[in-house]
Amino acid sequence: MWRKRHRSNRDFIIIRSSSSSSSSSSSLSGDSEEEEMGFLEVPVNDLKHLFPELGPMPEGLSPQQVVRRHILGSIVQSERSYVDSLRRILQDYRNPLVEMEPKVLSLRKCQVVFFRVKEILQCHSMFQIALSSRVAEWDTTEKIGDLFVASFSKSMVLDVYSEYVNNFTTAMSLIKKACLTKPAFLEFLKKRQMGSVDRVTLYGLMVKPIQRFPQFILLLQDMLKNTPKGHADRLSLQLALTELETLAEKLNEQKRLADQVAEIQQLTKSVSDRSSINKLLSSGQRQLLLCETLTETVYSDRGQLIKSKERKVFLLNDMLVCTNINFKGQLEISTLVPLGPKYIVKWNAALPQVQVVEVGQESSAHEKDNVVIPNLGLKKHMPGSQSSHNKVYLGPPRLFQELQDLQKDLAVVEQITLLISTLHGTYQNLNMTVAQDWCLALQRLMRVKEEEIHSANKCRLRLLLPGKPDKSGRPVNVMVVFITPNPLSKISWVNRLHLAKIALREENQPGWLCPEEDKKCKAPFWCPILVSRMPAFSSRALDLQLGTAVHSPVHSSLLGFSAVSTSLPQGYLWVGGGQEGAGGQLEIFSLNRAAPRTVKSFPVSAQVLCSEYIPERSEEERADGLETSADQALPPQPVICFGLQDGSILVYGSVDMGTQCLLTGKSPGLQPVLCLKHSPDYLFAGLQDGTVAAYARTSGGFWDLEAEPACLTVGLAPVRTLLTLDDAVWASCGNQVTVFDAATLKAQQMFEAHPEEEASVTHMIKAGSGVWMAFSCGSSVRLFHTETLEHLQEINIATRTTFALPGQKNVRVTSLLICQGLLWVGTDQGILVLLPVPRLEGIPKITGKGMVSLNGHCGPVEFLAVALSTLAPDILKSDKEDDPSADPVSAKDEKPDSKPADLASQSSPQMRELRKKGILLQYRLRSTSHLPGQLLSMREAPSTGNAPEHTEEDGSVYEMADDPDIWVHNRPCARDAHRKEISSLAVVSGGRGYRNFNSNGKPPASSETDSTLLIWQVPLML
Repeated sequence: MWRKRHRSNRDFIIIRSSSSSSSSSSSLSGDSEEEEMGFLEVPVNDLKHLFPELGPMPEGLSPQQVVRRHILGSIVQSERSYVDSLRRILQDYRNPLVEMEPKVLSLRKCQVVFFRVKEILQCHSMFQIALSSRVAEWDTTEKIGDLFVASFSKSMVLDVYSEYVNNFTTAMSLIKKACLTKPAFLEFLKKRQMGSVDRVTLYGLMVKPIQRFPQFILLLQDMLKNTPKGHADRLSLQLALTELETLAEKLNEQKRLADQVAEIQQLTKSVSDRSSINKLLSSGQRQLLLCETLTETVYSDRGQLIKSKERKVFLLNDMLVCTNINFKGQLEISTLVPLGPKYIVKWNAALPQVQVVEVGQESSAHEKDNVVIPNLGLKKHMPGSQSSHNKVYLGPPRLFQELQDLQKDLAVVEQITLLISTLHGTYQNLNMTVAQDWCLALQRLMRVKEEEIHSANKCRLRLLLPGKPDKSGRPVNVMVVFITPNPLSKISWVNRLHLAKIALREENQPGWLCPEEDKKCKAPFWCPILVSRMPAFSSRALDLQLGTAVHSPVHSSLLGFSAVSTSLPQGYLWVGGGQEGAGGQLEIFSLNRAAPRTVKSFPVSAQVLCSEYIPERSEEERADGLETSADQALPPQPVICFGLQDGSILVYGSVDMGTQCLLTGKSPGLQPVLCLKHSPDYLFAGLQDGTVAAYARTSGGFWDLEAEPACLTVGLAPVRTLLTLDDAVWASCGNQVTVFDAATLKAQQMFEAHPEEEASVTHMIKAGSGVWMAFSCGSSVRLFHTETLEHLQEINIATRTTFALPGQKNVRVTSLLICQGLLWVGTDQGILVLLPVPRLEGIPKITGKGMVSLNGHCGPVEFLAVALSTLAPDILKSDKEDDPSADPVSAKDEKPDSKPADLASQSSPQMRELRKKGILLQYRLRSTSHLPGQLLSMREAPSTGNAPEHTEEDGSVYEMADDPDIWVHNRPCARDAHRKEISSLAVVSGGRGYRNFNSNGKPPASSETDSTLLIWQVPLML
């Protein structure tokens, strides 16, 4: 059952020392930096490691047990291959290079290239020892999740991997430079590669730690799918997923911050010490939001492309910088050591002065300004009279003007057609048939021109920048046109530019407090930005209280490309409220622009207390409905339900601004409707008297609200919140929660959510395999497992809010929301707290200290609502897939002789599943493709080996920006070709008035007690 493997080298366990001055006599030469970092090497007693290996499969296993056993075999095989790769890096490359005389690579460079490889090997050697014991007892225990939790929740693992990932690009650049300047080093690498069985290069071995945690996540996801509820390993697997996802996210963030510092330092070195931009960059107050290599294009006024050149464009938090990319010296690979890109600043502009202009917007938006297009050899601005006389249309030029010409021609032809219809005689080629053909032909040309304009906007970023005034002192604007690699890049630039400008507003400087352990208080680049605050109700004569808000996503086909990229999530926001014991009010806001606007307001019979958005039925449900009933009622469509104080339930169609009330009903006994939730079969209403009314769905897809509903008794206290899961409904009553079967509506079990009886459950929100709850008293939120109902975590929100309001300890949670890996918590003091939670199927444990908003309300946060919509898929398509950045081998990927790496990176079903869930498991690695020399690749010759682990691990198992795709496949990066949708996200809070909690902020005026909406926009999830 066990296979022994002897090793000539000693193994060590790495222990984090509290004293950085500790040293070890057993360290190898060239590793002095390890003692400085505080790592000690402790010899492992058992030098002869046992590799884990499964024995024969027992008889009588269930199909799921068989699958789980196979997945365990994949984990074992994958880990064995990984550990072997790490050992090969040290034994086949590092150790010979250190011992070689004369040296082809100095000790210092060896330290940089192989930094932290040995420590990573030690972590996984210990994991492998523990894995061996688990494999030995697998057929009796079948547990693996807790081993992952114990092995990868240690801070040492994060430290070691973080340092390796942050150093990776530096190491690869050093290898590449050494290959160019030291033939002996290049020959050494070739011999080592050719002497290996699988012919994997050094790069191919060293990229594997970058890929390790996403691989683990995919394997554990498969294991979880095949682990039934109630299994002893299920909760442990969910916790393991949480630990691995948290680890990957932390590595992402640390790598992003390290790259940001490196890019800004490189840019700072490239500008003159005396320049104003140098002082700005050196101040340490700049955040890098986005940087990319774009192609600047210049056209003649006849529409001909004069020149194009690559520029590196940097979007900082308050300025835009465009640079030339120059190499020092010539590009002769054989004689030169390249020093990497050196930037020469071409221009920079303050963000408020930068405008994005789409094709066709020039004449309307900027006709009063002089617009100068930088031309080849044109160093001075054109005179104002000349530039205003010659209007220029770029990107491609004159399309909009040509469309206007066609429209004018069509109008003339229509007039000619009317005149032809008055002719008394019959003439050849002058009759109504010919005239109608002319009209149809012009209409076809107009449609083609409109499509060309739409296509031109997809990959062309047109920026209007401030130039020097002309001789008369009039302002002159300069138009710059960039071609982005793909539509997704264009969307990203437009969106980030738009939000970066809003982030410069006074209320967002700063907008969040980030009390982290390292005392840094800078908000991360992805943090939500307060974009709008406005009255919740158009009528201020009545003192209306807020009750609820819900977003209805509706795509607008009339929005242009930039409008889609900058607008709030498309659709309509419905806000309900009223006066207690009096009438209610519904207000509808359009979110189809960057600023919301009221489109409709109307009264209802009583105060609105709750709402529920119900999307349209799926194709499968529609098919089922047709089979069960011959006469369908109303066609299925998205609807919004509202529960009122007088027991009314109102159902409205949510398409566009339509406010037709489709259905009305009353609750049993006219009890106030406190909460609404839906399942595929029922609409549930939580009532004041402690019951839940369940309205069955009819064959037409709606609910019979006039018929007597099924009443589920929960308790004597009000049912303040409901939660629908896949097969269950949770209903709160006091401090207890009752779980009902979603199909039979029978109570399955009841559990106590809070030890204090007076602490009623007020909010329940699900994420992954957990449910977060808030209570009517106390400042804590509690996490419960959806399957075992086990209490997993408790967080005291008051410890966070004291950063904004010192001394205030009596805090109550008044609203909860989870979206995009963030738990939003609203409090009775008007403060909002953001806490990070995992996004996958694991347990949504809070994994950091989070952030506190400095923008809030003067009173309790009455509700938190999410507005979420997806951008239309056709916006992301490159025309013709004729975009120059389109994947040139995408068509070849379907051929049977395609490289395994292509298949792994482009069409892996596990990878598609992971991307579908929206988590970005990627380390932000900077490419070495800008350096001269051969592109780094996994293999330089096709492999003849049959080892299955290499087909999966070849290439990038997940994406990386500037993507090793460039290094691996010797082709342009097509990292975004697979993206089918992009989510646009905003969060709305409602409460009394607005308040800024910044120490410099003004206290709220006494008049600021009107119901107010605050809207935070999150950068597009790209």
